Amino acid sequence: MAKFKKKKSKPTLGTDRLKKDSVREEPAGIPNTEKPEPVPDTPSVDPSINTDEKNEKDKKLNKLFWLRVGLAVLAGTAATFIFEDIEGEDRRWASIGFMIVIFMGTIIVAKGMKMQLPSSDRKKLVTQGIGSYVFIYLFVWILSYTLVHTGSMSSGIPSPIS
Repeated sequence: MAKFKKKKSKPTLGTDRLKKDSVREEPAGIPNTEKPEPVPDTPSVDPSINTDEKNEKDKKLNKLFWLRVGLAVLAGTAATFIFEDIEGEDRRWASIGFMIVIFMGTIIVAKGMKMQLPSSDRKKLVTQGIGSYVFIYLFVWILSYTLVHTGSMSSGIPSPIS
């Protein structure tokens, strides 16, 4: 409820008796606070979700996450060697397409894991670990490409003329 400040002016004559009967006077310096709502004793967890089911779901989502991280490392390394013959921009787009195909494969594997997810969590099959997958794939791809081609590329810095 909204609390209103008390008037500090003196009341008009004749209304004192009405105020004493209908309104309880409070000290001006202490604000009136509302009583907190009683907290129910029942737990807030939905009883339809069993803790064992939740633990199993979390284990499977964790397994899916690490599967995607491992595949990102393997696919990023493999992309260095698979697309060796392709030159320029085509190599980049082929590697990104390869990354997407591998990720689609993990979605199929995730559906095969038969996770019992509520309808609100169905998108977790796709979104679980997607950021880690993409960034680890790109990092490993760039790192492995750099390590493989370190000696064969020029540094781009001109050598000093003697």
